[in-house]
Amino acid sequence: MIFDYNVIWEAMPLYLGGLLTTLKLLAISLFFGLLAALPLGLMRVSKQPIVNGVAWLYTYVIRGTPMLVQLFLIYYGLAQFETVRESVMWPLLSSATFCACLAFAINTSAYTAEIIAGSLKATPNGEIEAAKAMGMSRYKLYRRILLPSALRRALPQYSNEVIMMLQTTSLASIVTLIDITGAARTVNAQFYLPFEAYITAGAFYLCLTFILVRLFKLAERRWLSYLAPRKH
Repeated sequence: MIFDYNVIWEAMPLYLGGLLTTLKLLAISLFFGLLAALPLGLMRVSKQPIVNGVAWLYTYVIRGTPMLVQLFLIYYGLAQFETVRESVMWPLLSSATFCACLAFAINTSAYTAEIIAGSLKATPNGEIEAAKAMGMSRYKLYRRILLPSALRRALPQYSNEVIMMLQTTSLASIVTLIDITGAARTVNAQFYLPFEAYITAGAFYLCLTFILVRLFKLAERRWLSYLAPRKH
């Protein structure tokens, strides 16, 4: 078996365009997913049963159903309702990019909310007691102590979620978007060379994963250094 580099070289502009699409989907999904996850995470640690229950139900349903099903429900399912097609939201909901970003953001918000909630619950009691001793209000306690501390400790777990979301963006090709996987499918359809097409796509994902892992390692070294064992 001979790897046909000429085909890959000719298709490189298509792969680079797919790379930009993948990065755009990932960035938008993570941004809005994190925005939604912050209040959801706070709701998950609330002592009020209704508030906690609503957040728990949301994260349970989203984490308990496949990402592909969620994407199909948003992209294909909503279009069957006439009220949706006639609404002002239809120009957005008929866009594959918007639907993919919406589905990915909803999915990652549920996982990230649980990560944040777990980090909040793991906050040492000493930090809370020290803040109360300083006379901090509940709002200031969360803003200056609990959330910053929890977000720092959540970095290792959140890095895994970001990597998983990177892999999840490959589903966007199913709804007509030309991301990295979509570029590979196009190359395979044109030249019938699945090995070359998907090995190249895998190499792109591998490089992106390496970069993201390194960035998170630097972030952990910067903000979690106080948790590292002391050197004698």
